[in-house]
Amino acid sequence: MKPNNTTTAPTVLSKTTLLLMATACGLCAGANYFNQPLLNSMVQHLHISDAQASSTVTMAQVSYGLGLLFLVPLGDMLERRRLVLVLMLLAACGMLLSGISGLAGSFALLAAGTLMAGVFSVAAQVLVPMAATFAAPGTSGRAVGLVMSGLLIGILASRSVAGILSDLGGWSTVYWVGAVSTALMAVLLARALPSAAPATPVSYGAVMKSLGELLRQHPRLRSRALIGGTGFATVSVLFSTMALLLAGPGFQLSDLMIGLIGIVGIAGALMANVAGRLADKGLEQPTTMAGALLMLLGWLCLWLGGTSIWWFMLGLLVVDGALQALHISNQNVVYALAPEARSRINAVYMTTYFLGASIGSALGSWAWLNHGWNGTSLMGGLLGLISLSMVLWDRRLLAQQTQQNS
Repeated sequence: MKPNNTTTAPTVLSKTTLLLMATACGLCAGANYFNQPLLNSMVQHLHISDAQASSTVTMAQVSYGLGLLFLVPLGDMLERRRLVLVLMLLAACGMLLSGISGLAGSFALLAAGTLMAGVFSVAAQVLVPMAATFAAPGTSGRAVGLVMSGLLIGILASRSVAGILSDLGGWSTVYWVGAVSTALMAVLLARALPSAAPATPVSYGAVMKSLGELLRQHPRLRSRALIGGTGFATVSVLFSTMALLLAGPGFQLSDLMIGLIGIVGIAGALMANVAGRLADKGLEQPTTMAGALLMLLGWLCLWLGGTSIWWFMLGLLVVDGALQALHISNQNVVYALAPEARSRINAVYMTTYFLGASIGSALGSWAWLNHGWNGTSLMGGLLGLISLSMVLWDRRLLAQQTQQNS
């Protein structure tokens, strides 16, 4: 009797499954930005103050940050397909609550729904490391780039889509559509994703404790997280002020037109796929340096865009493409540091990433209020220089590691 020499081939995600994952990431991440163009409608319909309406933006960001820190690490201790399904269905329930708040005229329901959707929409950050885990050999960068393209397009397009749906059926329609779409996507993913149990089950306490240990053990996790955080801070200076510039006396654009200009950034998001392909060729370092330099060039264009819509759109395109070059090369590096702890690595990296966004938004608002667009452009450029300095630090760390290993 012949021995059975057959072996089980490792699961590799198909292009269709990767596209489903990209769409799911876009829905989850975009849900946290639905409320931004709807604030005035919420004020009028719910009879709340501007401050109360604006607080929902903060609620969405803070709850997402908490989910990154406390829920994403579960991907290293639980079966990830089931975890994604549960998180997405709970996020859909949060959107449903926000939709019901429109019918009930209740700000409390809106706040609860916003917090719930924010915390559980981190399902996207469980999916991204899965793309790397189940990618064909030598294609993890492309897989992550494709999934991240969906996430970034979701963030960029969500404001415009929310504005259009609100015009068609009222602001709560946005949340009804989001809830149904997210639940449907969760069901499709449950059928398409492979089972992904952790190699070595660990307790939640051990998982959380290991976050700090990973930071101590991997200097390049620190450097790459800071590159991502400062890069996103730079772009958040733009996102927090562009509507004020474009609606002001210089351009006097409507909310819809501002949203449509924001879609220009989607072309920049496609850079994520290009950056992933370059990472697969071992070109993470040149891609990172190019991203940092393009960020500075983009802010020069944006400064000129204070009086020219064409320069502004070019700057928006360049800055967003630069961020994707930084982000995808960062993820390709950090996922390789500890493949068995990718969810925890991603939690550390993305928490720093969105912390940078919060700081950048605050600095951008301060610069705009005190120094106008010139001050805002200077702030963006200064943060871009800090990001470049982090890139140079990371290059030194890599050189030291290479020297030690030789």
